[in-house]
Amino acid sequence: MNVSRKRIVSVAAVLLLVLFAFGTCFFALSRTASGASMPVVVLDAGHGGIDGGVSGATGVKESDLNLAIVRILQEKFEAAGYEAVLTRRSEAGLYGTTAPGHKRRDMAARAQIIQEASPALVLSIHQNSFSDPVRRGAQAFYRLDLPSSKALALALQSALNGMEECVKKTSPVAGDYFILKCCDAPSAIVECGFLSNAEDEKLLLSESYREKLASAILEGALTYLSAAA
Repeated sequence: MNVSRKRIVSVAAVLLLVLFAFGTCFFALSRTASGASMPVVVLDAGHGGIDGGVSGATGVKESDLNLAIVRILQEKFEAAGYEAVLTRRSEAGLYGTTAPGHKRRDMAARAQIIQEASPALVLSIHQNSFSDPVRRGAQAFYRLDLPSSKALALALQSALNGMEECVKKTSPVAGDYFILKCCDAPSAIVECGFLSNAEDEKLLLSESYREKLASAILEGALTYLSAAA
């Protein structure tokens, strides 16, 4: 009776060890597979540091608004199952020192981050300005020689035009921009509004509007990614 009991305990212990080992391996493999398959998006907050970009009548700097919107986008993309890589994570620029050539160094650093990320897409966030203060609204820009860039910009613009705050629907525009040529992944610039326009500036200063704007950008990006899959 004692021998049988010992044998049963021994067999049970072995089974528990096997199950534990199997469960641990399965968990590790699941995590590895999940990490390997997670698509990457690069979120670029334009300007930064001594390069504040354009400014609004209130004194708000484009660079600060760009970063605020990118941080919201990061949360939204990660919640949607993407790995978000940011080119700029703080108010500082990426140029290292303020010695001559800082803009070139800044852009080179952004290009390196984009290339090393091997992203599914690239979104560069900016704010606009124009001599006529009546001009307003968000607009997407794409790389002329890359059809996927235009398709992404069209999806983004459709989502932006669908916002209730949109007073005039517009179309995306092709442009020769460095940030769109860092890699051949679909890339687009989103000019979120005109800081030269009082109504746009007021909206962009609102946290709730930036949240809605980021949701529209996410919607456009996911629409493109779904169609391209």
